[in-house]
Amino acid sequence: MTEILIVTTTVDAPASAVFGVLADPNNHQHIDGTGWVRDALDPQPLSAVGQVFRIAMYHDMHPDKDYEMANQVTALEPDRVIGWAPGGLTEDGSVDLGGWTWRYDLEPVRADQTRVVLTYDWTNATAAVRENIVFPPFPESHLHNSLANLGKLAQVTSRT
Repeated sequence: MTEILIVTTTVDAPASAVFGVLADPNNHQHIDGTGWVRDALDPQPLSAVGQVFRIAMYHDMHPDKDYEMANQVTALEPDRVIGWAPGGLTEDGSVDLGGWTWRYDLEPVRADQTRVVLTYDWTNATAAVRENIVFPPFPESHLHNSLANLGKLAQVTSRT
C-alpha cells in the first residue's frame, strides 16, 4: 500500500514566480485544494530549512473546528524545491511533527514554464496520529486542485 501521492502539472510561469508563491505563507490559503487552510499566522517568507510557520486551519471533523498547524520547513532551494512537515507547537515552542510532508519540486521547462511535482507523503505518520487521521485525508483531486490554484497565482505573479 502506497503512502505517497504524487501529482504533476506544467505551469505557464517561470520557476522563480512559482517558488515565490509557495514561499509566501500568505498564499497558502489560496493554493489549498481542500478549503481547510486559512490565514498565515507567521506571514514571513520561507527562507531556510528549519524555519517554523503557523497557519490557521478549519475542518468540520476537527474537534475544535478552528485550529492551527505549525509547519517546519524541510527542504528549500530557491526556484527548485520547497517542502514542509506539519505538526503542532509544544509548550517549549518546538514542533511536534505528525510524520507527513508536503514537497514541491520545480523544473524549468522554458523561461516562462515550470514543471511542478507535488508530493504528499505520510510514510512516517506516527501510530498516534493515525488513530485520529485516516491517510490520505482527502482525495487525490485536491492535490490537482492545489496545483491548478498554484498555477493561476504564479501566472499573476509573473505578470506583475
